[in-house]
Amino acid sequence: MVEPLRVLHTVVNMNRGGAETLLMNLYRNIDHSKVQFDFLTSKPGVFDEEIKEKGGRVHRIPYISEVGHSGYISGLDHFFRENKYKAVHSHMDKMSGIVLKSAKKAGIPVRIAHSHNTRSEGGTAARLYKWYAGTGINSAATHLVACSEHAARWLFRTRKAQAQILQNGIECDRFRHDPATRADVRHELGISADSFVAGHVGRFVAQKNHAYLIERFAELQSVLGNAILLLAGDGPLRSQMEQKVRELNLTGKVQFLGVRSDVERLLQAFDVFVFPSHHEGLPVTLIEAQGAGLPCIISDHITREVDMGLGLIDFLPLRNPASWVDRIIAVAQKERTRMIPPDALAVQGYDIKRTARWIEDYYYSNCMR
Repeated sequence: MVEPLRVLHTVVNMNRGGAETLLMNLYRNIDHSKVQFDFLTSKPGVFDEEIKEKGGRVHRIPYISEVGHSGYISGLDHFFRENKYKAVHSHMDKMSGIVLKSAKKAGIPVRIAHSHNTRSEGGTAARLYKWYAGTGINSAATHLVACSEHAARWLFRTRKAQAQILQNGIECDRFRHDPATRADVRHELGISADSFVAGHVGRFVAQKNHAYLIERFAELQSVLGNAILLLAGDGPLRSQMEQKVRELNLTGKVQFLGVRSDVERLLQAFDVFVFPSHHEGLPVTLIEAQGAGLPCIISDHITREVDMGLGLIDFLPLRNPASWVDRIIAVAQKERTRMIPPDALAVQGYDIKRTARWIEDYYYSNCMR
């Protein structure tokens, strides 16, 4: 029996982030008799057991924050010497420069850098270090992939034109609007049928701009007394946001739901998806929200490529806070159907089955020469 082509994906961990969600969507839909995913991580992740159940391997080496620059490179070098792969696909944005330089040193022939973002996170020192790490990408990567044109320009600079755009596909059928599920989720969360629900899905990090969202919701409350804000996700800034909710006397009006494995159900309970990020690549969550027929009010810092042409996306500037409240109120006052054409996302190329076939062909065409 012919062994499947094994592709190594490098990430910090396999938790429920945007890139990781895309990877798992792909992994669940590829033909495992042809292609198998393995993962090089530095921390445990919620998807580790599912990966192993599907035949994937989860390797682990200490991250740079634990062992320093030299220790991390040493760990990578040792790993790539001991584990021979035909292809390494790195999802660590600018840190991919360090990963792929080590893979190149070990003679791995196909080295893919994948851009999922448009800006580095962290303070000045962290961003400076990541800039340095990113300088190795163009010399070490043999192939370039990005979630959007903006993400390609940011990470690959002079080689941006060589990047293939891999669309962040989703399992469209799972997100289609369902009134019964909406009623069930609202009942589970103790939300009445006549409440107006604004929602957000994302990690509690500076990029996602939760403080701005909570402040706008406080203003919304003075107009719509029946409004509820649902926040799904976790992260280092969660406790600060919980404190902010208390300071603004919003306790009972804002629910922190933690990390959810049922985002497709949760979206059914929302009336509007609010997403004031400072920067993004092309968020999977916004594809999912449109798949659920949700109106989305989002930052104009997010690429226009995220708009599926369904009349569901409003881009607003962060510098005009009042416009956000006005637009949310307009959504609350407008009757609309949540139904979208069944093939709406597939036509735009965001059906994960099509994306999975694309990535299989991409790996085979580059690894089997």
